Amino acid sequence: MSEARLADPGAAIRHPFADPPAPGEAVEIAEGILWLRLPLPMALDHVNLYALDDGDGWTLIDTGLNSRACREALTRALDGPLAGKAVRRVVLTHYHPDHVGLAGWFRERGAELVATRTTWLFARMLTLDEQGRPRPEVLDFWRDAGMPADELARRAGERPFNFADVVAPIPLGYTRIRDGQVIRMGGRDWRVRIGDGHAPEHATFWEEGGDLVIGGDQLLPAISPNLGVYATEPMADPVAEWLGSCRAFATVADDDQLVLPGHQLPFTGLSRRLGQMIDNHLAALARLEDALQVPRTAVECFPVLYRRRIGQGEYTLALVEAVAHLNHVYLAGRITRQRREDGAWLWKRKTSES
Repeated sequence: MSEARLADPGAAIRHPFADPPAPGEAVEIAEGILWLRLPLPMALDHVNLYALDDGDGWTLIDTGLNSRACREALTRALDGPLAGKAVRRVVLTHYHPDHVGLAGWFRERGAELVATRTTWLFARMLTLDEQGRPRPEVLDFWRDAGMPADELARRAGERPFNFADVVAPIPLGYTRIRDGQVIRMGGRDWRVRIGDGHAPEHATFWEEGGDLVIGGDQLLPAISPNLGVYATEPMADPVAEWLGSCRAFATVADDDQLVLPGHQLPFTGLSRRLGQMIDNHLAALARLEDALQVPRTAVECFPVLYRRRIGQGEYTLALVEAVAHLNHVYLAGRITRQRREDGAWLWKRKTSES
């Protein structure tokens, strides 16, 4: 287990633990709480896990992908800093594959699976829904968003990403957690507080009578989690859900709490960070609405929202987030849309005549 090095205390968002653990190693965050990190094969190249000492075993928060790199790193951790006790319980913050990928792997080894109902339902449904080619509804959704014809044709002939590629089979049984519930982990009582927007029914855990918060992807120090709309619910408004969750968390947050996030470094300054996340999305919505004085598709809104080149590796996430922001201002009644000849939606700011 490595020693924690103090970061620069002068920043508004502070990182008391400046050096992340190497794969297979751990950093002690507080008594009975270890921070682990697993590698991911993407631009965001890691995910954080937390092991809480329950005395007779470990509770593990999230699991990483079902990949060789994650399994090897976890095996080293189980043989190293976690040695001597079994992982008896896996608690999931949300259903995304880098957080649930090895939940079934641990369940096969006797661990209890704990999650919100939506997290378990989504994870199990998506691992069972394996597709050789994109479904017609997905192709229609991409066309609606203005995906260019050549890109649409290429994707139509390829096997899409499937949860089953990187998520072990999700077990049939689980233990449900709910908003407001208190759960005991690592010798501490934690209040479950649910957020939405990045993932439905995303669980966060707030130490009762203490200053620790397990934030998953709902509470990150420097990046904004993706807020996406998909073909499964094309008129969803995750931006409204996200803003509502941030405002609700702000009522119980303070800048002394140490937040243990799903990515990047543990941090303090949560009140300030929640304000930043709200302001960032409000600024993006304002830019978007102003740019829609000229009709645009969702894909044509990329430069407005992201102000950088979007590559192939982030194209789908950029598309679903652009649709999410368009849906938000459309459902608020501030923009209109109409079909272009190729079937794409053209979105436009409302005028006094429209």
